[in-house]
Amino acid sequence: MALPTLLGVMVVVFVLIRVVPGDPISMMISGEASPDDIAKLREAYGLDRSIPVQFLYFLKTVSTGHLGTSISLHQDVLELIMGRLPATLELAILALFFATVLGVSFALTSVYWRGRWPEVAVDAANALALALPEFLWALLLILLLSVSIPLFPISGRTDPSNAAVFHTQFYLFESLFTARFSDFAEILRHMFLPAISLALPLTAVIGRVLKSSLLDAINQDYVLLARAKGFSPLYVLLRHALPNALIPTITITGTQFTLLVGGTVLIELIFAYPGIGNMLFGAAINRDLPLMQGITIVFAVVFILINICIDMSYALINPRVRLD
Repeated sequence: MALPTLLGVMVVVFVLIRVVPGDPISMMISGEASPDDIAKLREAYGLDRSIPVQFLYFLKTVSTGHLGTSISLHQDVLELIMGRLPATLELAILALFFATVLGVSFALTSVYWRGRWPEVAVDAANALALALPEFLWALLLILLLSVSIPLFPISGRTDPSNAAVFHTQFYLFESLFTARFSDFAEILRHMFLPAISLALPLTAVIGRVLKSSLLDAINQDYVLLARAKGFSPLYVLLRHALPNALIPTITITGTQFTLLVGGTVLIELIFAYPGIGNMLFGAAINRDLPLMQGITIVFAVVFILINICIDMSYALINPRVRLD
């Protein structure tokens, strides 16, 4: 279903972008341009053709790996996206890491101490995390940890004075794998607030879903048998209940991760983070049709690949779902 899904996304996005008001050509030329100049530009970008013809030409260029040329930046769309996509992926992966660690910890704490005050505290924390959207968490964290207590920077990926040379756009991963821990710590400080802002609502979702699955699992016969063998409650929870409770959690986490990648747009704007979400906002403001189309297609491909990885991960977690 990957190719039909991607084709459907391209059709919907292509049509929607072209039916909204506004002319991209008028935004890239001066008011003194002649009608002939405007007509030549429209012809150069293929905007003088009918929408069905434009779409067929678009499919032809995409099939060759070319996503067009940006109207506002006058550069190859794919090169622009590949220059920004790693920053967004690093931010989303770091946010997913924070959300997974916190969510699983909250769920295990709540189930292990169910009926006692830790469960009440965890449920209250989950409710608070889920009650506020990402952008509001971002503003609150900026006020608390950047303005009131200046612990973290509020913009960019690195300090402007940093003269470090990176061979890829994956600054965080490259600095970690090359053992440049000072650069890693600095990049992590810049990413901490936007990543936590994205992670908190997802933390609550993971914590609630996993807690519900764990409560179902601990009442199953195989868990009762493990208890009867004399294993400790913590061992039974981690070794027997947790692996079987992870399947629905992985499903919801993967689904939420795709939303997490899309949700970086507002967070990148708030923190002036140079990712693909920030670029998408600029493309929408400038009515840069090729750039908007290209970013949307790349987002769709990322989402599809994430869903495929989720399906494959089921067999790694639970042998009962493996195919012969």
